[in-house]
Amino acid sequence: MSNPLSILLIYPDFLEKEKFKKGTLGNYSEGLASISAVLKLAGFGVDLYHQLYMPDKAEFIETVRSFSPGLIGFSARTTAMPFIKEMCLWLKEEMPDTMVIIGGYHAILVPDEVLAIDGCNAVSVGEGEYPLLELMESMAKGETRTDIGSINFKLPDGTFVKNAVSPLIENLDDLPFPDFDLFDYENLDRSKNFTAMVMLSRGCLFSCTYCGNSQFRNVYPNKSKYSRFRSPEKSIELLQLLLEKFPFIKFIEFRDAIFNMYKDWFYEFMPMYIEKIHLPFNCNLRFDMLDEEMVKMLKDGGCYMIDIGLETGNEEFRKKYLHRNMKNDHMIEVSKWFRKYNITTLTYNIVGLPYETLALSLETVKLNAKMDVDKVTPNIFYPYPMTILERTARDAGFLDPNVDPNDPVQLRMPQYKKSDILFMSYNFNRLVKKYKAIFALPPDVAKKEETKLDKKITSKHYPRNLLYKVAKAKNDALVVAKRSLKKVSPKVFILLKGKTMRDSKV
Repeated sequence: MSNPLSILLIYPDFLEKEKFKKGTLGNYSEGLASISAVLKLAGFGVDLYHQLYMPDKAEFIETVRSFSPGLIGFSARTTAMPFIKEMCLWLKEEMPDTMVIIGGYHAILVPDEVLAIDGCNAVSVGEGEYPLLELMESMAKGETRTDIGSINFKLPDGTFVKNAVSPLIENLDDLPFPDFDLFDYENLDRSKNFTAMVMLSRGCLFSCTYCGNSQFRNVYPNKSKYSRFRSPEKSIELLQLLLEKFPFIKFIEFRDAIFNMYKDWFYEFMPMYIEKIHLPFNCNLRFDMLDEEMVKMLKDGGCYMIDIGLETGNEEFRKKYLHRNMKNDHMIEVSKWFRKYNITTLTYNIVGLPYETLALSLETVKLNAKMDVDKVTPNIFYPYPMTILERTARDAGFLDPNVDPNDPVQLRMPQYKKSDILFMSYNFNRLVKKYKAIFALPPDVAKKEETKLDKKITSKHYPRNLLYKVAKAKNDALVVAKRSLKKVSPKVFILLKGKTMRDSKV
């Protein structure tokens, strides 16, 4: 018998290519931990079904029933939607009296599409903590309310009830600290190398066209308050609580969209972090918000690695299609500061953008080489629903409805073949190293060698498809080896990780 005072949060934490692979490690979700904290504080029961692989119907239903939930809530990212659709249908068939609500980024972007899913009864549109609390309170009273802000409902006759989105939580200090105990924290992926994932903020100041943040803020009536941090004092308290609960943590991974988003907050927080926490950490930054003083403060605080969006190497293309108005010269200067203060640099890059070409992708490779970055992460462009760049791709005719949603290359562009996009993605790192070696040569020699390599790579006779397949095989083998090492011998893994810290003074 279900318990109206409890909710089961279902977190599909796996990718299509690993959907049937058991034994993988899970990831922490700040959103689910925050929802759990609010609901538990009000006296409700919260359980987590942390899915590390796609179960079959029998296993899924047996697991869900074991929790006896009064309400079931899915956390939905775009790439997990095919799995969630299937599980919703199973629930409709086997547990038709249990209400199902779907929330998360995808639900916020396309709520009507999500609510139309067979077996879905409601959709959370916006921040879910207090709307879910209101829903749970009404269910505990035996009511069937459909007038709750930020939740859209599907009635038995199939019609939708759409409610206005409630204002976002402007002061994050008003929230309780996340419920870390919701997760098997010691057995999370990051925990195996003694790292804690932490978020001290919500939102982002910017509206990059490929990112959902460009649309998320528009959902809220107080969208000008979309980008927020906990106060420095509360941020430190959160970290102290985390370390008290899990003293094995030796590294912090700040997953805030932009850690240096607010300069005043940054310069107030960092001295407190140095005094009271002072663990090695990495974080996300943005080139056009950095100066040398800030980089030095990061180093003093224990920053051993930064993740930063380079995305594409052509300034004009970057500004026109991504709305990122950054100058290459400044990006190169910032990279010099990172090297000066011995901070490892990892850049995020996108290949296969709408209207991009192989030659433009090479510009991205070469900018990484000129910056002499330590690590690169090439991502193939994914057209997330309702984003500006998704509409650009759709208007250009680059989105073929017949393309499998799990295909790593979603766009079909005449000027940039799928096989070439895959080649660039899987050979990105190797090419950066090649151009680094060229740029280390005397200028006149380097220019000739650069032109020669450009022509070779873009030639129609160059075996790009074969090189993609070889690189993919090597990459897959390396991923398996790393995961096995992390799981079997985390101490060895952490020793290897230590080599990337460049002797940080912490």
